[in-house]
Amino acid sequence: MASGTGRGLRFGGVRRCGLRGRGTLTVSSVAAALGLLVPGASAADGVSTSGGVVHLANVPKPQVLGSAFNSDLAFTGDHAIVGNYDGFVVHDISDPADPLVVATVLCPGGQGDVTVSGDLLYFSVDYPRATDECGAPPAPASDPDAFEGLRIFDISDRANPQYVASVATDCGSHTNTLVPGEDGEHDYVYVSSYSPSADFPNCRPPHDKISVIEIPIDDPAGAAVVSEPVLFPDGGHRTTTGCHDITAYPAKGLAAAACLGDGVLLDISDPVDPVVVARVQDENFAFWHSATFTNDAKNVIFTDELGGGSAATCNEEIGPERGANAVYSLDTSGNSPELHFRSYYKLPRHQSETENCVAHNGSLIPVPGQDFFVQSWYQGGVSVIDLNDPDQPVEVGHFDRGPVDPESLRTAGSWSAYYYNGHVYSSDIERGLDVLELTDPRFEGAAETVLDEFNPQSQPELPGVPEGRS
Repeated sequence: MASGTGRGLRFGGVRRCGLRGRGTLTVSSVAAALGLLVPGASAADGVSTSGGVVHLANVPKPQVLGSAFNSDLAFTGDHAIVGNYDGFVVHDISDPADPLVVATVLCPGGQGDVTVSGDLLYFSVDYPRATDECGAPPAPASDPDAFEGLRIFDISDRANPQYVASVATDCGSHTNTLVPGEDGEHDYVYVSSYSPSADFPNCRPPHDKISVIEIPIDDPAGAAVVSEPVLFPDGGHRTTTGCHDITAYPAKGLAAAACLGDGVLLDISDPVDPVVVARVQDENFAFWHSATFTNDAKNVIFTDELGGGSAATCNEEIGPERGANAVYSLDTSGNSPELHFRSYYKLPRHQSETENCVAHNGSLIPVPGQDFFVQSWYQGGVSVIDLNDPDQPVEVGHFDRGPVDPESLRTAGSWSAYYYNGHVYSSDIERGLDVLELTDPRFEGAAETVLDEFNPQSQPELPGVPEGRS
């Protein structure tokens, strides 16, 4: 069952942000906002669903963002924030069937990975800019003064975000991961980046490190890089040149890092000094992309982004073991932790040759005592997965559209799909924000978990940890 565009869609402000005090331009009237949207999903898009997955709503990407990709998601209260290569969009999701756009922030920089912490938002900049200002033009990476790194916004007024600070990091910020400080006064953000070049002064090989930024919550302008841990002092896999993404599990003092050629387990009991405690490699993995722990931290799901997200890999030719998830069990019985391979999971629905499709971002569905996972697969759509048997994960539901262009392959589809407070939210690269409802009775207990904030790469411990599962 699919809906058309979000019903009763209302419009918020569009901001072009400089640093605070440097001037902004706001387009906030309904008259100005009209024409800033592109058509949303409809039945003509070839939507298919199974397993009690219901498509509740689609909120089209504001046209002011043009062809820039939508990227990752973060959640705070009754708001969902969709990252974009040219900025971010704040949605009011208090009525999941009728989400409202309350703010669109223009601040180009590439990637647009977003993380929320209270009234602060952390935003990844992965394309060099002439300065750290939002309106700065692109700059060559060979320019030693070019800015890449992390931008910090004050989002205390959700409809009026303010850009307040920036922190430059070597090789920029492809992704960022929040590790809250135990004192409640500081945040630590792990910045991942990769693919160094001897021609780029701020990104020379070897680049087998991450950057750790300390942010005083009450004084974000004081944010600074406080350490640059080298995760591979003895060299990683031949393709390991930094990390793509890190998922922290602060309640367990652990993080799982996907570092192109290696899957890595980190001890983050001291957030400023993360320590590698286990590493794995897999001949079937081309690009270690991201990771998620099961709630009991006894298993880790790593993803392989074969083809970098732009290839059609969900087909019979590529097969079930490449461009897939790999489930590893965490063994802590010995002197040091070990990761043991259990199984692969690949989208079981073959896609066409004009649909880019590969394992991408997902999160747990918080059913107490159970392991269910929801995950995006670009134009493969959204897959709902039963992980209760780590040796045999199976799809139990899905949401999928037809190809965005049946005649040619282009990058599109669901970048991220996460469960948050009763619904699944999917960030579609071209089509905007989709909202899904899970009506299968096996997921009924999930809605009882209500979070004030959710950053999927800063994984919370959920109620009902499964006992005795290997």
